[in-house]
Amino acid sequence: MSLQAAVRPTILIVDDTPDNIMLLSSLLKEKYHTKVANNGATALQILDSTVDVDLILLDVMMPDMDGYETCRRLKANPRTRDIPLIFLTARNQTEDEALGLSLGAVDFLSKPINPAILFARVSTHLQLQRARQVLQQQNLDLEQLVERRTRELSQVQDATIMAMALMAETRDNETGNHIRRTQNYVATLARQLQDHPRFAGELSDQNIALLFKCAPLHDIGKVGIPDRILLKPGRLDPEEFEIMKQHAAYGRDIILQVEQHIGGSNTFLTYARQIACSHQEKWDGSGYPDGLAGDQIPLAARLMAVADVYDALISRRVYKPALSHERALEIMREGRASHFDPDVLDAFLVIEQRFAAIAQEFRDSDER
Repeated sequence: MSLQAAVRPTILIVDDTPDNIMLLSSLLKEKYHTKVANNGATALQILDSTVDVDLILLDVMMPDMDGYETCRRLKANPRTRDIPLIFLTARNQTEDEALGLSLGAVDFLSKPINPAILFARVSTHLQLQRARQVLQQQNLDLEQLVERRTRELSQVQDATIMAMALMAETRDNETGNHIRRTQNYVATLARQLQDHPRFAGELSDQNIALLFKCAPLHDIGKVGIPDRILLKPGRLDPEEFEIMKQHAAYGRDIILQVEQHIGGSNTFLTYARQIACSHQEKWDGSGYPDGLAGDQIPLAARLMAVADVYDALISRRVYKPALSHERALEIMREGRASHFDPDVLDAFLVIEQRFAAIAQEFRDSDER
């Protein structure tokens, strides 16, 4: 609404009788701007060319298109449906008023017009319309504020998650880019499986976003592993490896403590706990910490297993050189239906070039 309209509202008078238009215009001109139309079609044309109308006074009895049909068309148009409309009629039957109100009119004025009632009704409905507009703007402002605060909170959450994950990684020989690579692998693999009948029910866009967000926490349990094992410059002996394997249970316990602290869980924490605890489980039940097999292993952990193993194979470690992408594929094919869910691995093999691209985009600085 323009500033001029806000100061002095505009009223559209629609009536096929010139004397009625002249009377209404003369009554209203001291306080309001007026526009006039002598039939429904002309009113629709006026309103189609301008939104600078604050209220409509609409005669019911008009030739060709009566007031009821004009009202129906106005209320069907998103540009005009919210303009308050008052019917003017010589009819005084209850059913006529009920019909008009059911079509969306805000009021009925009987002819002949009583000036005092006209001014009171017009003023009331203009005030109500202004109040509705103020409320709508306040709601819009509130929605934008909530959206902005939610976005800011999400950014803080993302930063906190990344900081926690990096805290674990800095005690390891791996790098922060391992986190970025694996979370992108997981999301890419999940999107590839979205239409698969086994997984479509779980892999919604919202859940994939949560998987991407919580994937960096897969090795959070390494904070509980002693430095002499975590930072050992070589392969672990069997006893040391048994201690290292405890990082999966430690990760589960850390997230369980968070859930207990907040008095419940949510999808994000559930996925984070499943990934931290079960990403070292194997399809044939030979993994750890719980020896789960097949579909007992949460889907989030099965996705992470593929992402984590691929990244470990192509990355250099103190105890091994980096393998080529092709050699990594060969090894992972050998793990189909033993280490990996066969359907998940098959999806990985379809998009293996996307994994290679992610690995290149987030390669470690010493490989540049």
